[in-house]
Amino acid sequence: MSPAELDYRTLRARLERGELRVREVVEACLDMVERRKELNAFISVQAEAALRQAEIVEQRLRKGNAGRLAGMVLGVKDNIAIAGGRTTCGSRMLANYVSPYSATVIERILAEDAILLGKTNMDEFAMGSSNETSYFGPTRHPKDPERVPGGSSGGSAAAVAACQCTAALGSDTGGSVRQPAALCGVVGLKPTYGRVSRYGLVAFASSLDQIGPLARTVYDASLLTEVICGYDPRDSTSVNLEPPAILQKLEKGVRGLRIGLPREYFASGLQEEVREAILSAARSLETLGAHVTEVSLPHTEYAIATYYILATAEASSNLARYDGARYGYRSPRCSTLEDMYFRSRSEGFGPEVKRRIMLGTYVLSAGYYEAYYRKAQKVRTLIRRDFLEAFEKCDVLLTPTSPTTAFRIGEKLGDPLTMYLSDVYTVSVNLAGLPAVSIPFGRDSRGLPIGAQIIGPTFAEALVMQVAAALEQEGRTN
Repeated sequence: MSPAELDYRTLRARLERGELRVREVVEACLDMVERRKELNAFISVQAEAALRQAEIVEQRLRKGNAGRLAGMVLGVKDNIAIAGGRTTCGSRMLANYVSPYSATVIERILAEDAILLGKTNMDEFAMGSSNETSYFGPTRHPKDPERVPGGSSGGSAAAVAACQCTAALGSDTGGSVRQPAALCGVVGLKPTYGRVSRYGLVAFASSLDQIGPLARTVYDASLLTEVICGYDPRDSTSVNLEPPAILQKLEKGVRGLRIGLPREYFASGLQEEVREAILSAARSLETLGAHVTEVSLPHTEYAIATYYILATAEASSNLARYDGARYGYRSPRCSTLEDMYFRSRSEGFGPEVKRRIMLGTYVLSAGYYEAYYRKAQKVRTLIRRDFLEAFEKCDVLLTPTSPTTAFRIGEKLGDPLTMYLSDVYTVSVNLAGLPAVSIPFGRDSRGLPIGAQIIGPTFAEALVMQVAAALEQEGRTN
């Protein structure tokens, strides 16, 4: 087995025993990137820097003072800043932008001796559910290159699934870590809003964005989460709490826990094989001693509409800074200031980003603010109340992550509304600011992965991952 295929817990043990060198791990990942270039999972790869870092980490391992992530080779979604490297957001607008500073999460993982392999592909400005809107071309599914890996963190999910890196970072605004994790068959966690610093994350929708890990096991995702969590005074939304102690809870099991199945998440539109897999997961949890009960989240039907009003409104505001004047793409064919704005934004943004900017500008405009934006904020409150009431009856919720398994490239690109429905089971979590994880559980008749989503109350990452660990173990034995 190639070192690139090892989960981090196994990898770290072999590194500490001297059976592997860190350089071998990095070289194995680079080899996987080269061998499967058709996946287009990476926008940029920093091979020489990664190999240099490998030698430094190797010395620390030999001295016994290496960090918690020593030898973990990481891909980083290309909307997370790394000093001295390009941060493109998958857009022509920032195709040549070099960040002068690193995000807080990057500082934290480097302090624990992780090795950065490169920046992963993504839907442009994180706006998409299939990784087809990237200026650098679509990422392809590792199992079937004619299918999508999900989005917008599709490059991160595909890279992890294809063993091109040990783990990766993504961002989740409406399901952009969990949905590609489900489609690619890896673990993806969206932490509670405010749990992980957003400093250095290029904003899409500031009240919804959250950075999260993607990995091949619950343990690896939990370890990475512990490292990146924590208060950051540079992020005004950062919550001043101690990082969660997740790893010590992973072996506790689920006996006595109450698992809720929201009836609204099993309505029409759900692929039958996905439905059966999630119901099978519920039976497995019952076998392990949990109590499964049906609950209701009555405002679920309004979640997609609410999300796409609020997210586009915030995107319209956040993306106003890309005007061709200060940084980013500037059209070479402009003659006046107004012409520069018009041409730079028209040429610099792709169709999906322009669609969302226009929608967001519309709902914020005079005469429509009350009818759309203000009403959506009220519905967001109702959606959050639904979850609060549900958690009075259960400890966590079990749902599908995506209504279908991976679909074909181009299948939904011409119908934005159909594409938006890919996030029907994930957007509510962001609207409510809750933690949720997707883990692989079963496959469909084509062999494509199915994701099970576990949702918990605010700041209950340890509980969510505790249930995920039990379900992961059950999935391996079945």
